[in-house]
Amino acid sequence: MTDLDLSYHEIEGRRLACRIRSGKAPTLLFLPGYASDMDGGKATAIDAFAAEQGLGCIRFDYSGTGLSDGDFAEGTLARWLDEMLSLIDRSEGPLILIGSSMGGWLALHGAIRRLDRVQAVLGIAAAPDFTEWGFTADQKAAIEKDGKWEEASPYDGEPFVTHRGFWQSGQDLRLLEEPIGYRGPVRFVHGDRDEDVPVSVALRAMRQLTSEDVQLKLIKGGGHRLSEPRQIAAILTELHELVNR
Repeated sequence: MTDLDLSYHEIEGRRLACRIRSGKAPTLLFLPGYASDMDGGKATAIDAFAAEQGLGCIRFDYSGTGLSDGDFAEGTLARWLDEMLSLIDRSEGPLILIGSSMGGWLALHGAIRRLDRVQAVLGIAAAPDFTEWGFTADQKAAIEKDGKWEEASPYDGEPFVTHRGFWQSGQDLRLLEEPIGYRGPVRFVHGDRDEDVPVSVALRAMRQLTSEDVQLKLIKGGGHRLSEPRQIAAILTELHELVNR
């Protein structure tokens, strides 16, 4: 739960639900994962950290998710990237981008597109390019043919659906095949038992980043969600270090 009121920001006719905490710089901008929202355990823990430290914090739901307007089936990585950049441009001062899973992919894109604003990046089980390595050839063919791929979610009763528009925009926004031109500090936190995003993805991102200040913290026994109290504590330790550099 949160004591922050909802606010709505309109971007290209879409109303995005936000929870914005006022505070000193750097402002923390949290980016949820695919089909996740701004009120999950990691997001609220980061907001609580911001409150304790007197920092600004922005959380929001991508269009078509959570409390924001829109149809999830129409969501694309490019659209959600534009929404993130619009919120960055409407804020002031330096930011730390904190991305969970797909949000880590968006955080890297935000860093290279707003070099003068992004002080640091924290990727939590970051999943850049998952439209490429996360699907088999047969699954990709099914997306092209049928317009979507649907499979059981390991986390709840709702099916996990990938729509063709999202998948194609992800393919167009791949990062790991060439240098990622960001020179600020980057921290990756990853579970060594993550079955959704292999640790090798974080290692590839480390190698492609032009920054010399990139570290990967592995959490023994951690899966993809990294939502247990000790795992969230490890994430906040990395965030504290980035804030106080």
